[in-house]
Amino acid sequence: MTTNISGAGPSRTTGPASPARAAVSRAAARWTVGILLTLYGLVSVYPFLWMISAAFKDQVEVVRGGHLIPHHPTLDTLTHTWNQLHFFHYFLNSLQVTALTVVLTLGVYAAAGYAFAVLDFPGRGLLQKLFVALLFVPGITVMLPIVLLENKMGILGTHIGLVLPFVNGGAPLSVLLMTGAFSAVPRELRESARVDGANEFHIFTRIYLPLARPALITVALLTAIPTWNEYLLTRVSLNDESTYTLPLGLQTLASSNVPHYNNLMAGALIVVIPVALLFLSLQRYFVNGLVGAVKG
Repeated sequence: MTTNISGAGPSRTTGPASPARAAVSRAAARWTVGILLTLYGLVSVYPFLWMISAAFKDQVEVVRGGHLIPHHPTLDTLTHTWNQLHFFHYFLNSLQVTALTVVLTLGVYAAAGYAFAVLDFPGRGLLQKLFVALLFVPGITVMLPIVLLENKMGILGTHIGLVLPFVNGGAPLSVLLMTGAFSAVPRELRESARVDGANEFHIFTRIYLPLARPALITVALLTAIPTWNEYLLTRVSLNDESTYTLPLGLQTLASSNVPHYNNLMAGALIVVIPVALLFLSLQRYFVNGLVGAVKG
């Protein structure tokens, strides 16, 4: 007769259960994060949807509120805002300021990024660090010096008086992105071009710029969107209504004695649509430009 003395009780096996519990925990975490992000997205997008809805309502229906989908949708609000309230003129002013700012930013800081990434000159490292350090300087702290300087130069209140500060404000990030993009280009391409007799300008324009197209588009987007939406500096600088940009035109709607919220929301929609379409059409290049600059 044999006696079992192996243990006082049955053995417990926890090995197979641990992976199952871990999988359940991961699934629960994913669901929780997904639900929270969905709620956040709904809360974030609701004001935008309300803006679109109000742009297709009349004043009475907007004031009554209570529903997102217009009961009697109309295009009269958009056409009235566009035609009667001079929004087409404001649109052209914003387009002029934004386009000139983007062109100058790309021209100046693409050349600066190429110099920092490729050329050797005294003080290159220190100068590049100073540009990056400007990222941490709040723009509001230099607004008064800008206004005083432009007043002495005689360009305060003009569009060029807006463009120059906008170009200067885009320097730190633009230089950082373009330097990273150009640093990722193999040095052998430049050396081969020099052997073939190409000068520095041709190397820059025919080799480096085409290869850095995603970074250029990224810089253009990061310049165009805040320039298009800029309000504070334009409010301080521009006094003549004929020079107003879209954000200032929108402000004139809000400052009336009896604000018409449908017109205000239609004006906001006019301001938002161009930059939204621009970003959506160039989103792929924007992401590639950021990734390439970080890798560089």
